[in-house]
Amino acid sequence: MAVRTPDPDPGDEFPDEPRLPSDLGMSGLGGVPGGSANPAWLTDLELAEARQRLPMLYVEAVPVRTDGTGQVIEVGVLLRSTSFGELVRTVVSGRVRYGETVRDALYRHLENDLGPMAFPQVPPQPVPFTVAEYFPIPGVSPYHDDRQHAVSLAYVVPVTGTCEPRQDALEVTWMTPEEAASDAVAEEMEGGRGLLLRHALASVGALR
Repeated sequence: MAVRTPDPDPGDEFPDEPRLPSDLGMSGLGGVPGGSANPAWLTDLELAEARQRLPMLYVEAVPVRTDGTGQVIEVGVLLRSTSFGELVRTVVSGRVRYGETVRDALYRHLENDLGPMAFPQVPPQPVPFTVAEYFPIPGVSPYHDDRQHAVSLAYVVPVTGTCEPRQDALEVTWMTPEEAASDAVAEEMEGGRGLLLRHALASVGALR
C-alpha cells in the first residue's frame, strides 16, 4: 500500500505542488506552467524526476486529545478514499516546502487536514518521536510508498478545537489509545502506518 500524502488545494494562497493522491496535473497558474509564480512549485514532470533522484522530506502528525494532566485520552485517525476507491485510515501527512521550517510545515498540514478550528498545539521546538523511512521497494523498512523514497519526521500533536477534515480526508475518527493500537486498525492503515501509530502512543506513555 502506497503512502498517499495530501497536499494543499491548488487554489490556496501559497500552493506548493500538485495535489495528491493522484498528483493531478494543473493548468497554468501564475508564471509557471502547471504551477504558480512561486519558484518552489514543481510541475508534474519535475516532481516525478525529483522523486526518482532524491528522498522527499515529509512531516506526519498523530492528533490527540489530552486530559488536564496531559495524558492522552483520544487519538484522531483520518479516513480517506484512495484513487482506486478503497477506504483506508491514515494520519496527518505532507511535504515540507522549500524554505519552510518543520514547525510551519507541521502546522500547515494539521490545519489543511483537520480544518482551521482544530487549534493544534505545536511545540516551539518540535522534536519528532521517530523518523520513518518510506521506500518504493517493499521490505526495506516497515514503511512503503510505491512512488518514492520519503523521509518523514513524525510527531504527536495535541489539538484542542473542533476537527473538520478537509483535502481528501473523509472524516476523523476519535479512538481510545487501546483502540488505535489494535490489530484491526493497523490492518486499515496505509503504508505501514499502523506501526507508526503504535510508536506514537508508546512515545507518550499511552500504551499499557
